Amino acid sequence: MHTAEAPVSRRFGNYAMPEDAVNVIPEPLADENSEEGLAPLAFNIRHDLNKRLDLYLRDRLPEHSRAMLQKLIKAGEVKVNGRVAKASTCLRAGDQVELRVPAVVDHAALPEDIPLDIIFEDEHFIAINKQADLLVHPARGHWTGTLINGLVNHAQKTAGTLSTGSDPWRPGIIHRLDRNTTGLLLIAKTDEAHWRLAGQFERRTIRKTYMAIVHGEPALDSDLIDAPLGVDPHNREKYAVRTDIGRTAQTVYKVVERFGRFALLELSPKTGRTHQLRVHMSFIGHPIVGDKIYGGREISRHDLTGKPADSREPLITRQALHARRLQFVHPAHFQRMVLEAPLPSDMSDLLRTLQGLGR
Repeated sequence: MHTAEAPVSRRFGNYAMPEDAVNVIPEPLADENSEEGLAPLAFNIRHDLNKRLDLYLRDRLPEHSRAMLQKLIKAGEVKVNGRVAKASTCLRAGDQVELRVPAVVDHAALPEDIPLDIIFEDEHFIAINKQADLLVHPARGHWTGTLINGLVNHAQKTAGTLSTGSDPWRPGIIHRLDRNTTGLLLIAKTDEAHWRLAGQFERRTIRKTYMAIVHGEPALDSDLIDAPLGVDPHNREKYAVRTDIGRTAQTVYKVVERFGRFALLELSPKTGRTHQLRVHMSFIGHPIVGDKIYGGREISRHDLTGKPADSREPLITRQALHARRLQFVHPAHFQRMVLEAPLPSDMSDLLRTLQGLGR
């Protein structure tokens, strides 16, 4: 859900400037501690974000490390409404954030020959069946080898386009999947398609269906998990159910097949929080197989049978989660569309093994 105006790139030199950056001086300010100098930035907050300053800057400036941004805040380089601010400052509508950051090298995505499994494509958008172990877009420490690099290559080869989007490093990207979650992604080719599809995600009118293989069998055949999510207080790289400060998160699950110690589920998220499905399944005691971050574990044929002769090699080396189906309205023709992506081979093989062993 958008809580602030999305940035669109402007450039001076090799520095990408967001659209809501104002009063930018074309020359970096000299700084005795930096050979590159510090470039001034300012952001106008147009909505109540109810978000800490340090978290806002982390999200808006992904090309800079969190440690560096924290250091700038402590050094008094970040001001809110003209006053030196703390990391915990809560941002409200009408606030202006000003800071100076080291100028960075432009990381505009370069074309790379990365295989794309295209489910659907027209002049407005592309539907991709994303493979495992593939980041959707460049980020700190991963500027190449992403889906974006493959999409830029595809656009060049087909004389196509990608939407400007909300970030110069993420052309066409409307929504994301985790690195090791497979399945359907919609990529906008025009700006009009981008805002129309993004609007459907924001209004929650796009129906998303995932398939997951989980540890254990849920007691109910179907249920609604209504548990708010927030950053894990013990590990900021993870998320957790937070009844105190968490944001509303809802997932409907339906048991498709039971295998005694495991089950195949259909998951329908009603909200779109980061790691939502993975956290929710862990929360109810049925973590996703292979999801070691949230309590799942890899399983081998030996784990299933207990026979010494059976292989101890993991049957799947990632979380067994796949974005199977998307139902939405075409951004230009306005007819209802239903797109599906078949299960990847690792999940299919695991299912066949479970089915072959029976209960």
